[in-house]
This record gives sequence, structure tokens and C-alpha cells, in this order.
Amino acid sequence: MPLLQFDTTLALDEAETEAFAAFVRETYADVMRTGTDHVAVTVRTHADAALSIGRGVDGPLLFVDAEIRRGRDDKTKREFALAVMERAREAHGVPSENLKVVFTAHDGPSMMGYDRVGATWTPEEG
Repeated sequence: MPLLQFDTTLALDEAETEAFAAFVRETYADVMRTGTDHVAVTVRTHADAALSIGRGVDGPLLFVDAEIRRGRDDKTKREFALAVMERAREAHGVPSENLKVVFTAHDGPSMMGYDRVGATWTPEEG
């Protein structure tokens, strides 16, 4: 039951936000070998002064806080991070220096929806 949170200075309209969230959801499911129905995505837009990164250059910023279930290896997490960052670069012109992804892994039962408690992820899930 991942929660993928994006903080950005991009000025995305509604259609662009929905398309980006759909891309993230589908990419997450593909790379992480899971379904899409439980993947939550938030996109929060901030004023330019609200976000910063030490190595940043002129242009929009995009930071990702990926709250995921424990069990994915670093290679898999890196594959997802690169796919999302590449989409932000290609589709929205975010410079690579202005991108950041942080993963936090939780035990499955720590992630809950109203109707369910998350299970431990296994490679066979996908």
C-alpha cells in the first residue's frame, strides 16, 4: 500500500497532474511487481521559494517521498526512481540536479487502508 508523495515547483494543470499520477502508478506496479489499486499518489505544488536543494540549478524542482513496503532490493528501487525522474526531465523539463527520491520501507501491516491492512510483500505477489 505505497504512498508516493511528490513535492514540486512545477505548474501542472489538472490533466498533466492526472497523467503524471497515472504514469507513476503504472510504473510503480510494473517495476515493483504489484497491482495498481492500492498505489496512492499525491502531487503538491509549491511556490519556488518553498523548495530548495543545495546542488539545484535554475528550473523546477521535484522531490519524491516514496513510502513503500519492505522487501524491494536497491536495484528495483533505483529502477523506479530513475523512471520517475526521467519522466519529469523529459515531459516537464526538470533538470536532473533538481530531482530527489527518498524511499522509506515499512512492514506491510504498518500500511493500512480503510478496508485492509497491508501484508508482507513477496516477489511472487506481482
